[in-house]
Amino acid sequence: MKKTFVTKEQLQQIVEQYPTPFHLYDEKGIRTCARNLQKAFSWNPGFKEYFAVKATPNPFILNILKEEGCGVDCSSLTELMMAKACGFAGDDIMFSSNVTPAEDFQYASELQAIINLDDFTHIDFLNNLVGIPETISCRYNPGGEFAISNTIMDNPGEAKYGLTKQQMMEGFQKLKELGAKHFGIHAFLASNTTTNEYYPTLARILFETAVELKEKTGVHIAFINLSGGVGIPYRPDEEPVDILAVGEGVRKAFEEVLVPAGMGDVAIYTELGRYMLAPNGCLVATAIHEKHIYKEYIGLDACAANLMRPAMYGSYHHITVAGKEDQPCDHKYDVTGGLCENNDKFAIDRMLPKIDKGDLIVIHDTGAHGFSMGYNYNGKLRSAELLLKEDGSAELIRRAETPEDYFATFDFTGLFKDL
Repeated sequence: MKKTFVTKEQLQQIVEQYPTPFHLYDEKGIRTCARNLQKAFSWNPGFKEYFAVKATPNPFILNILKEEGCGVDCSSLTELMMAKACGFAGDDIMFSSNVTPAEDFQYASELQAIINLDDFTHIDFLNNLVGIPETISCRYNPGGEFAISNTIMDNPGEAKYGLTKQQMMEGFQKLKELGAKHFGIHAFLASNTTTNEYYPTLARILFETAVELKEKTGVHIAFINLSGGVGIPYRPDEEPVDILAVGEGVRKAFEEVLVPAGMGDVAIYTELGRYMLAPNGCLVATAIHEKHIYKEYIGLDACAANLMRPAMYGSYHHITVAGKEDQPCDHKYDVTGGLCENNDKFAIDRMLPKIDKGDLIVIHDTGAHGFSMGYNYNGKLRSAELLLKEDGSAELIRRAETPEDYFATFDFTGLFKDL
C-alpha cells in the first residue's frame, strides 16, 4: 500500500489556510533523495546532479537542491532566468534544448552555462551567434531500438533528439577546430524506467562511444551526462529503483570501459527530475460532487489543468482518501475533474473506499511533471504550491492564480480594468 507523506490531521490544518486544490511537496523526502543519489555516485569525484528544472520549476525547490549540491538542467530562456535568480551560474547550469531560439543560446552563453547541442547544424548556429566555448557538449542518438535483456525500452530512432554517431565524430572534430577544448556526451534513451539495469546499460553504451570518439578525434572527454530516465513506482505493486545498485552498476561499467582507455578522469552527470521530485509531491483536492449514471463518478475541485499526465498519457497515479486508508476499497469510481473534456479523469474504474463529499483526496507522485504541465483550458486557474517543511509546517511557495492573472495579458485593452 502506498503511504502519503502527510497525515489527514496535517492536511486539515493546511486547508484551513490554503484551500484545495494544491500541490504539496515534502522537503525531507527531497533532501533524502538528493543525498542518496550523491552517495550512489560518490565513487566519481566529478559527479554532479543537474536537476531538470522542467520537472518542477519552482525557486523554493531549486534552492533546496542547491543546498544539497545539485546543479540545474535548463531547456528554455525562462528556465535559465529562474536558475540565475536562484544563484546558479557557470558550470552549475546545463543548457539542453532543441529547436533553440537565438536568444536562448545567447543568454546561456552570458551565464557561462554548459551548452549541450542537439543537432549538427547548431554548431554553426551557435558559432555565428556567440562563438564556441571551451567546454561544449553534444547530445547523442544511437538510433534503432533500445533494449535491456531483450525487452524493448524505447525507440531512439523515432526520437527528434540528438546527433548520429557519424555526426558526433564530425561535430567533435569541427568544434575542436573552432576552439573547444573539453567535451561532454549526453543521451536520453528511455523514460521512467524502474529497472536497476537502465543506467548501467546506457552508461556502457556512452562509455564505449566516448572511447571511440577520443580515439578518432583526439578530443578530451570531460564528462558524460546520463540524463534522466530513472523512474519511480507509480503503482503500489511496483518496486522502487535501488539507486545504490544503479550507481554501483555504472561504476562497474566505468572501471571496465573508461579506466583501461585512460579516461578515468571523466565526470559523471545525471538529470533525475522524476526520481528526485515525483514521489515527494502530491496533488491534494476535495471531493465536491458525486454522480450516479451508467458509472459511479466522484468529481474533484482539481482537474487535468492541475495534473495532465492521466489525461495525456493514461498514466496511473495512486489515490488515497485521507483518513480512510484502512477502510476496504469496495467502491468502483471514475475520479474526474470539471473540464469540458471526457479524458479529464484521474482514475477510471478505480476501487477505493466510499468517498463522501468533502473528503480530502491525495493523488500521489505529482512532484515532477505535475504542476509544471498545467494549463488554463476552460479558464481554469493553476493551483498553489506548498512545501511541507521538515518541522511539519507548511509554507506557500507559489500562490494560486487569480482571475486577474488570467486576464493580465489583455492589460492593453482596458476591458478588464474593473475586475
